[in-house]
Formats: sequence, C-alpha cells, structure tokens
Amino acid sequence: MKETVLSARKLCKSFAANGVQNHVLTGIDLDVYKGDLTVVMGASGSGKSTLLYALSGMDRATSGEVIYNDKDLVKLSEKELTLLRRKDFGFVFQKMHLVSNMTLFENVVVPAYLDKSVPSGETDKKAKELFDTMGISEVKDHLPSQCSGGEQQRCAIIRAVISQPSVLFADEPTGALNRRNTIEVLDLLTKLNQNGQSVFMVTHDVRAAVRATRLIYIEDGTISGEMTMPPFEAEKEKSRETQVNAWLSSMQW
Repeated sequence: MKETVLSARKLCKSFAANGVQNHVLTGIDLDVYKGDLTVVMGASGSGKSTLLYALSGMDRATSGEVIYNDKDLVKLSEKELTLLRRKDFGFVFQKMHLVSNMTLFENVVVPAYLDKSVPSGETDKKAKELFDTMGISEVKDHLPSQCSGGEQQRCAIIRAVISQPSVLFADEPTGALNRRNTIEVLDLLTKLNQNGQSVFMVTHDVRAAVRATRLIYIEDGTISGEMTMPPFEAEKEKSRETQVNAWLSSMQW
C-alpha cells in the first residue's frame, strides 16, 4: 500500500468571466502518492495546470478539500500557504523565473536563506553539492543570460529541491527547451524521483510522460483515465513510448 502525501476530495475551481461561471475543475478526487512520478496530461484548457496550482496551494480551489499533513489547504491563510510552499513544496515552471541580475548560485541560495532554521553555511554547502549533481557547477557564478536554457532549468530544479520538498511540482518544465536540453532535464527529474523525490508534473510532451510511474488524463476538468508503470529504465524507453502513445490514443488525446 502506497503512502499518500497529498489528497484532493471533490475539488472544484471556477472562474467568472463576463458574468459567466467557467468550471475548470469539477469534483476531482485524487491521491498523490509518496515516491511516485505522477504525470498529468490532457488537451489545452482541460484543467491540468489549474489542478497543479490547486493541489500545491499556488491557487485556492473554489470548493472541496486539499489535505496535506492533516491540514486543508483550501482553508489556510495566505501567510500559512506561503510558508507551506516555501518549506514543503518545490516548483519548476516552463519559464525559469530566475532573477536576471543574480548569479545561478545566488538564485538558489537567496530564497533558501528565508528559512532561518537552516544556517546559511549549510545552505551554501547543499547548493554546491546540488550544482555538482546537476552537472552545472562550472556555470554557478554566471548570470542567467550567460547560460543555456537547459542550464537555467537545471538551476531552477536545484532551487526547487534544496529545501527537500515533500512534493516537487513541475508545470511544463521542458516546454521551452530544445530536444537535447529536454532529455537532460527529464533525466535529472527521473533521477531525483528514483532517489525518493515525489514529483507531480503537468506536460504535453510524450517524452516526459514516458518517465512516469503514474499517468493521469484530465478532460473537461475531470479525471477520465489513469495508468501505472514501473520505474523508468532507459533500455525500455521505446516500448514505454509505444505503451504511452497507445494509452493516450485510447483517451482520444
């Protein structure tokens, strides 16, 4: 039996536009399991990114529950949500959101310094180890503009995991990358997951979906399908891709 790290019950999200209510999420029930690499797919506008934002506390659901550590994120104050996102959740987006006048290393450690319970020297040491692990230690003192898109995204991943989050949320993390950088970033996310990091990723990219241990398909704000797979092995990538494409076809993707 897998351990549940995050749960959603009857989760709904609506937006009002021109006097009309648009229902983006409609009564979703979902458990996110510890150690899974969960990938959510679906057509544009299906609600997959909205689901990620609601689960992570980046956006507040209209109704329903999001339970983490016996707390309902929907009922937390903005201050409580900010602290939870800083300490318990990590975030990687399509746009890296790196500060342009700070080095890659500073982009990682300065936000981490906000956690006063961890000495700055310990944060620096952990950051250097992660830059080595991610293979970009040689550019850690460069500005983002001096680095490739792949190097910037790896820096964003370091920033997301330096606090050892319970869940790493990734919203289209390879959407702005070329093929080579996409594979490098997916390799890193896969490695993190296989070392125990729980990952919840939204993507349009089949290459990313192939890395999943759990695939979820969302359509018109509801979950319409799910598939589980064993941990990723590079030598079985082609067969996994065939399996994923067949499943996506059955979902009418």
